[in-house]
Amino acid sequence: MTELVDRVGPVLAFLVCITVVAEIADHAGVFDVAGHWAARMARGRTVVLWLVVVVLSCAATTVLSLDTTAVLLTPVVITTARQAQLPPLPFAFTTVWLANTASLLLPVSNLSNLLALHQFEQWGGLSAYLRVAWAPALVAMAATVVVIAVLHHRQLGGHYRVPPMPRPHDGVLLRVAAAVCLLLGPLFVTGVTPAIPAAGGALILLLTLAVRERDALRKIAVPWQMVLGVAALFAVVGFLRAHGLEEWIARVMGSGESTFALLRVSGLGCVGGNLINNLPAYLAAESAADGSAHRLMALLIGVNAGPIVTVWGSLATLLWMARCRRAGLRIPLRRFTIESFAVAVVTVVAATLVLGQV
Repeated sequence: MTELVDRVGPVLAFLVCITVVAEIADHAGVFDVAGHWAARMARGRTVVLWLVVVVLSCAATTVLSLDTTAVLLTPVVITTARQAQLPPLPFAFTTVWLANTASLLLPVSNLSNLLALHQFEQWGGLSAYLRVAWAPALVAMAATVVVIAVLHHRQLGGHYRVPPMPRPHDGVLLRVAAAVCLLLGPLFVTGVTPAIPAAGGALILLLTLAVRERDALRKIAVPWQMVLGVAALFAVVGFLRAHGLEEWIARVMGSGESTFALLRVSGLGCVGGNLINNLPAYLAAESAADGSAHRLMALLIGVNAGPIVTVWGSLATLLWMARCRRAGLRIPLRRFTIESFAVAVVTVVAATLVLGQV
């Protein structure tokens, strides 16, 4: 249990701190300004604006982690779409799907990758990880983009009028919040535990907000219920691991590195992630997949790119849903589930097939 707390504690701390950063950045108007710049960059063409969102989502997820993308980029794309008077759902869906499916390339891209990196030490550490990750990662991004284009091509055509520049209410708070958001990126890729820079950024913004607008501190929403729910899931999985769960999963996953064997591993990882959340699913199946770098990467494909069908499948999706709710965007769950299923199946299968050729 102590080992579980050591591995999970930083994940939950990061969740709280990055949410505080997002809340204050939103209040300061960072997302409004960023949305305006994105709309100007696309010069009034809807499909170009969507491609800008695709590139930002892939880059932010790869370098900053999927949770950061879900928290910091989601409000930007929703604001951008609304400023341009475009339907926000295709842009919001693009963000959350790529936040998950684009999270394979680097260890920092997903907390499950960081958990797996310790196992990759037996085959060469980071170099071994990159050797088996680069091709599936790129294919996962491409497959997701293709499916989104097919599903939403009608809404991604045409033109829009570039909106005027927003006027934030506090220039000092805006500059401090923007600086914190920009600095977090480089700090997240230094190898330090992501919770540490996130906590530093949250503290800076809380102090700045206390000085500039103390009453606004009461409006900052911290996802305590989400934290408790995720902690409970980890505790349940930890208990089950100690009572035979790992042995059962090992029998179900089988062995070998054939294409079928890798699809079996990634498919079970996908199903498990959607049922209980991707991080507990990874921990439950880790010992059954760590016999080779290819099997472990197949598991990561399943638990990273697959758990987008259920809203609790990954922390990123939960955080995305919370940001959409805070932005006043209603997510039709039936439509989200059906389209997410299509994205998950195509992406997981395509990435796993490529992994078998690496």
